[in-house]
Amino acid sequence: MKTQLTLCAFGLAFVTACADSGANYQPILDGVSTAAYQTDLAECQALARNQKQFDQETMGAAVLGAGAGAALGEVDNGDALGGAIAGALAGGVASAVDVKERRKAIVIECLQGRGHRVVG
Repeated sequence: MKTQLTLCAFGLAFVTACADSGANYQPILDGVSTAAYQTDLAECQALARNQKQFDQETMGAAVLGAGAGAALGEVDNGDALGGAIAGALAGGVASAVDVKERRKAIVIECLQGRGHRVVG
C-alpha cells in the first residue's frame, strides 16, 4: 500500500511538472529574429499556456485509466486499488505528453502566423 501511494504521488508530481512544458517551448528560427520576436514569443507561449481544456483532458485520461486499471487489477490478481493507481498514472502521463506536444505546436503555429520563420 505504501509503495502504491508513493507511485501515485510521484506520478502526480510528474504530470504537474509537465503541465506548462510545451508552452515554454523555445523554437528554432531560420535566420535572425526580428525586434518583435520576443514579444510575439511571449504572447504565443501565453496563448498555449491558457488552453485549459488540455488540463481537463489530462484529468479525464487519469480517471479513465484508473477505472480501466481497477477492473483489470481486480480480474488479474484481485488488486483493484493497485490497478487503479497504475491506470491513473498511465493515463495521466500519456495525456500530459500529448498536451505538451499540442502546446508546443500552438507556439510554433502562432509564431509562423505572425511571420516568423520557425523551423522547429
